[in-house]
Amino acid sequence: MFFEIYRTELITTGIIVLVLLIIRFLVHTLVRKIGRKSEINEARIKLINRYISATFLIIALLIEAFVFGAEFKEMAVIFSSVFAVIGIGLFAIWSILSNVTSGIIMFFSFPYKVGDKVKIHDKDFPIEAIIEDIRAFQLHLRCDNGDLVTYPNNLLLQKAVTLVEKDAIEGFIDDDSNSV
Repeated sequence: MFFEIYRTELITTGIIVLVLLIIRFLVHTLVRKIGRKSEINEARIKLINRYISATFLIIALLIEAFVFGAEFKEMAVIFSSVFAVIGIGLFAIWSILSNVTSGIIMFFSFPYKVGDKVKIHDKDFPIEAIIEDIRAFQLHLRCDNGDLVTYPNNLLLQKAVTLVEKDAIEGFIDDDSNSV
């Protein structure tokens, strides 16, 4: 009975899900290619792909609501209410969102990678260190004295950064592997 009543909607749903899965697969493949070409850490590639999957899920739910008969006015009321609540909550954590957004921007256009030694020109706290890890919220930088510094992604995009030595960590890793 259910399948007879909603046959058209279910067929449309199947087509939409199939199309979105194909597009998602193509976008994931493209992100992987960009990441590998830019020699980006596999964990960062997976993180960006998770963001993409979440975006496609939201798009699919929105499309499905219209397929099953939701009207624009109803959806507008729901989304305006949800976004108002989310907006109030996100205002309190705007710096976290700023760091995540910066992490996504850095994935596609950050000229440095893990292992590079960089100098961050910050007048209050200048840093010269090796990039140990690039995460969603911050970079892990290892200073020459062995200190681990976590530096927020959004601040890194606001400061001048100089490449001191490309793949500075490779020599360190090779020296350790030869000593064993």
